[in-house]
Amino acid sequence: MASLTQISISSRRVIRYGIYLIILIVIGRFVFNIGTAVYKRLVPPPKPRPTTAFGKLPKLPFPQKPNPTINYILELPEGKLPELLELTEVYSMPPFETNIKALEDASDKANSLGFKSEGKRVVENIPNVYIFEKGSLPSKLTINIITGIFSVSYNIEEDPLILRGNPPAPEESVQTARDLLRNAKLLTDDLKESPFTHQFIKYEATNFNSVSSLSEANLIKVNLFRKGYGINDTILSVTPDMPEANVWFIISGGRGRQVIIGEYHYFPLDATKASTYPLKKSDQAFEELKNRKGFIANVGNNKDNVTIRKVYLAYYDAGQYQEYYQPVVVFEGDNNFYAYVPAVTDEFYEK
Repeated sequence: MASLTQISISSRRVIRYGIYLIILIVIGRFVFNIGTAVYKRLVPPPKPRPTTAFGKLPKLPFPQKPNPTINYILELPEGKLPELLELTEVYSMPPFETNIKALEDASDKANSLGFKSEGKRVVENIPNVYIFEKGSLPSKLTINIITGIFSVSYNIEEDPLILRGNPPAPEESVQTARDLLRNAKLLTDDLKESPFTHQFIKYEATNFNSVSSLSEANLIKVNLFRKGYGINDTILSVTPDMPEANVWFIISGGRGRQVIIGEYHYFPLDATKASTYPLKKSDQAFEELKNRKGFIANVGNNKDNVTIRKVYLAYYDAGQYQEYYQPVVVFEGDNNFYAYVPAVTDEFYEK
């Protein structure tokens, strides 16, 4: 039988060797982690390759606008042009379809928006555009029964009581606009919780003047932008008329704070049908802008010189049917200046 002394010696050895083993495990794990990090830095994993499943893309449908010669001055937060993503998704946009019930569907939509169901053609030789009226109020809905785009107008001079009082706060106004779309079954998923902007307006002497506070305003305009797509749904949209959205409404202060003016130019996209494409670097996009190869959406209150404050990726939401929802490099500057350069590298555009 082992003596107590032998047991004590054996126990101390077990403890000592156990401590050595623990130390070796800790050191080994530390060395392994460092080695792995160094290996990944020296031999980075292969970058994902663009899938380009749609082949060559059609050119973006930029409107025909003057493209003046401008001297650009960069004043960016980082002190230099940012590094943009190397690739991102392009989405398919399904074409709209005609059907024999188009006028009936438009009449139902007009009724859901608060207008009479009986419409009339705007012009006889333009068969797809109809006007619906609102009974006793001087309001009209003009709708394209094929594409579904519509506008709402109001004759304020005939009913100045619509201006009585202040309009609702921005959050309430956005909810009013979304409720209007929901009633007409037009509130899509990418407009439900999407970004929005607002503008306080004072209407007087037939002019819509921007004011700085709700207390000064008798109208409020809300712009509903499409939600983000692309990497982690973080890439937002821009329009041909920035800072105005393709879906916007003006809400009154009087007569129950209702929508009196608005535009709805929305075309759905299919988020399940996407393919990645390689993107230009920001310095290449800037060179193209300087060489007048971009699109100036809004010159703003600028003349010969424009100071650029932000450069970022966005999706171009054309407000008309386009086959694919594509990214652009946005150059945003002082005094509401917005310019875009197609972001996908040139070899993937049709000639």
